[in-house]
Amino acid sequence: MNIDILLYDGFDELDGIGPYEVFDYALDYAAGGDRVGRVRYVTLGDRDQVTASHGTRVGVDGVLAAPRSADVPDLLVVPGGGWNARDEEASAWAEARKGDVPRALADHHAAGTRIASVCTGSMLLAEAGVTDGRRAVTHASAIDELRESGAEVVDARVVDDGDLLTAGGVTSGIDLALYLVERELGAEIADRVATTIEYERRYEVARGADRA
Repeated sequence: MNIDILLYDGFDELDGIGPYEVFDYALDYAAGGDRVGRVRYVTLGDRDQVTASHGTRVGVDGVLAAPRSADVPDLLVVPGGGWNARDEEASAWAEARKGDVPRALADHHAAGTRIASVCTGSMLLAEAGVTDGRRAVTHASAIDELRESGAEVVDARVVDDGDLLTAGGVTSGIDLALYLVERELGAEIADRVATTIEYERRYEVARGADRA
């Protein structure tokens, strides 16, 4: 289970770091300390670090592999950040305007990479056309924009639409990650991670024919 979390300047810290911690614990627990995959912070270009929305500087592990390459992740996670502030320098909004991140997401989706978004990371997927006609959710403050973009908005904290998974605001990324851990590595591992981080799992995931 190889997971890449795609960072950019202005991403929200918890959107990326929350899922990272869940996956990191899970990969260790799944094989008794012998890793059964990897979780990395990646960017589109070669750089050492990015600066998150609240000023946290985060080191980068590598560059996102090209679609269909040998190093392509099993899961690509896209955090949000700063969408509603319309920060033109460092935010999801800025990345949507630049276009490089949406193009990369569209290419990976077309190639069959499973993609998950947290918070307004969904809006980057919308900009890429990935959520068109698909069941999805985003932060409450951007729901109308997501619906207007062509997505079928679902009233849920986490939405599983097959190769596309989306989560609502900020801390919902933890629920998304725990759900994926349970699905891929089993309930025992997911429960152990939740206990370790002292997180109470209490939200249902919208799947199949569940509707808003």
